[in-house]
This record gives sequence, structure tokens and C-alpha cells, in this order.
Amino acid sequence: MTDQTAHNPDRHNSDNPDNPSSEQTELDQLGTDMLDTDDAFTRSVDGADTDTARPDSPVQAIAGRTQPGSASNLQQLAAAVLAPLGYELLEVQVQNPGKRPTVVVRIDRHDEQPVSIEDLAKASRAVGTEYDRTDPITGEYRLELESPGAKRPLLRLRHFERMLGLKARVRGDGHSFTGPIVSVGENTVTFGTPDGEVTLKIGQFQANLAEFPSEHR
Repeated sequence: MTDQTAHNPDRHNSDNPDNPSSEQTELDQLGTDMLDTDDAFTRSVDGADTDTARPDSPVQAIAGRTQPGSASNLQQLAAAVLAPLGYELLEVQVQNPGKRPTVVVRIDRHDEQPVSIEDLAKASRAVGTEYDRTDPITGEYRLELESPGAKRPLLRLRHFERMLGLKARVRGDGHSFTGPIVSVGENTVTFGTPDGEVTLKIGQFQANLAEFPSEHR
């Protein structure tokens, strides 16, 4: 059984990014007014016990198939129904697996427009229906749809192009650092670090945005 919610953490307040803008305040108020509906809007908190899968993560396979209920399995199911609707799947997290898990599905729009409340509700219905049909998780769980947010995953070259000049947190290929995105090549990204510029090949590292832009990109 699925308990569905959606959340849009994206806000653009150049004066103080730690304080919600009027748009976010309205969204939070709407969430308070709709807590009794399938499309309530709540803020999720990442737990310490979290299984995460994203398109640039290695797939955990057993006998050629991903484990039912794993983030990798849920990612594949969600991506199949989101793409025809014009949404890009950025990440799936299974928080508190083995208990009453929360499945967080983070999406963006292929046309690069801001993700709206209506987008989240539409995507939530599609993913929830697919999960109900395939029944990948035993027992009850909570499904949450989120927009990219301040720590959005950076997966493709286009993601880095959109965030050029902003800081990213980078892990993999022997590196772990936070630095600005300096340039984007044919299949590489160059970052600035205290020890000089580092150029890495797409697919050999993972990155998340570490600096929230003052306006939508």
C-alpha cells in the first residue's frame, strides 16, 4: 500500500537562501491545507539508513536482475513511466529499508522549466500506479516525489552546463572535493580545487550541486 506525497524544495531567494521565499511559503501553506489528500506536500528528512540509486550509479544485480524493493529496481520502474510524461528521473532513495520505508523519487523536467506542484502531483500518480501494479515493496511504504532541490544530482553534461560556475560536491575516480564547475568538454567536466583544476570523465564520478543558484537554471 502506498502513501503518496510530493515536495518541491526548490526556491530562489538571493538575499538569504536559508529563508523560504514567498513562493515556498505559499507552497508550505498549500501543503498544510491538503494533508488529508493523496497529493499532500511535505518535507522529507533523509535517514541514516538509506539506499540510493541514480542513473550514474552501478546497478546492484543478483542473477541478472535487481533486487525487488531496492533503489535500483525502483529507479528502473519509475524511469519507464516518467520519461513519456516529459520528466527526467534524477534519483531514487529508499529511506529506512526493512522497516516502513519511505521512497523518495527526485525528478526534473526535460524542457528544463521549473518543476511545479502540478508536475509533482502528476509524476506521483504515475509512479504510484506503476509501483502498485508491480508491487516491488512488501508491506506499506511512503512515496514522496521531489523536485531537484539545493543538492540536485548532476548526471549529464547538460546538467553541468546549466550549473556552470556553481560549486559541486564530487566523489569518485580517486577524488572527493567541493569546487566550482569551471568548464564542460565533449565528455568531461573540469572543476576548480585548492590544488588546481581537475578534469574528470562523465561516468567515472558522481556529483551533486553544492551551491544553490539565485535563480532557476
